[in-house]
Amino acid sequence: MATPCHILVEGNPVIIYASRNGTPEKVTRTLSRFLATFAEERETAGEFIDTPECLAAQIVVRFGFEICEDDFSNLKIGLKFYPDVDYLYFIDQQFQISVWLPQETYRTNPGLGLKGCQPFTPNP
Repeated sequence: MATPCHILVEGNPVIIYASRNGTPEKVTRTLSRFLATFAEERETAGEFIDTPECLAAQIVVRFGFEICEDDFSNLKIGLKFYPDVDYLYFIDQQFQISVWLPQETYRTNPGLGLKGCQPFTPNP
């Protein structure tokens, strides 16, 4: 199953698009491990300037490697939202991930971004 998704970083206008493997189970598990390492590296180095830019770049490189497996044509970075995504992942400045579900308003006008989505709450 394709399961396309977007990954958004607070403070950075880029929109990361992965055309497969975008389920919350896979993305949040993999992304959480990556974010913990990223936060630790930033803290150890004392580097906090350009964190949103560094985070987006490293998501593309490091996280993209895991999510895309052997086919990097499944990964894009740009400034537009795609209407076909099943999930949007938002990473805030504290490296917390929130998962969003596109609604019909998003599908017809993806430029709404998260405003056209509702928070995703997994079944218990």
